[in-house]
Amino acid sequence: MNTELADFFKFNLWANLSLLDACSNLTDAQLDATARGTYGNIRATLVHIVAGEEGYVRRFTGQQPEAAFREGDPFPGFDELRRRARQSGEGLIAIAEQLEHGQLLQLSYQGQVLAVPAIFVLIQAINHGADHRSQVATLLSQQDVMPPELDGWAYYDAVSRLDSSES
Repeated sequence: MNTELADFFKFNLWANLSLLDACSNLTDAQLDATARGTYGNIRATLVHIVAGEEGYVRRFTGQQPEAAFREGDPFPGFDELRRRARQSGEGLIAIAEQLEHGQLLQLSYQGQVLAVPAIFVLIQAINHGADHRSQVATLLSQQDVMPPELDGWAYYDAVSRLDSSES
């Protein structure tokens, strides 16, 4: 069992859910905000984060989510995003826990099937989430909305509070 690698994905899930919680109280105008250099507006970026994670899980499991997000679909709402973020996040945690050293994935790219080290797909999953969460934080800051703290120290504080409340 690869618990240290899984910890990165536990952090990633916490960060995604924390960001969704922070954005769920925004106005429509705030959710529609965008800026150059970002993926798109806040709604589209949040959907993109979750859709990306579902895609990484699919690369390992071969299972497509029940209704894949497609660009231009209506915003599914925060409850649905949280549900799917939790599902894909827990899937990535399980994948990380079971990852074997040197494991390869057979991935299609530009009409070819390539053997790709699985660890690189997991690295991309972490990078993808962090990059887009940062873009949402930028969009919030530009609107004078304090973004949630989503760094490793904030995660440590959140986990420490959970551990002490369970004692």
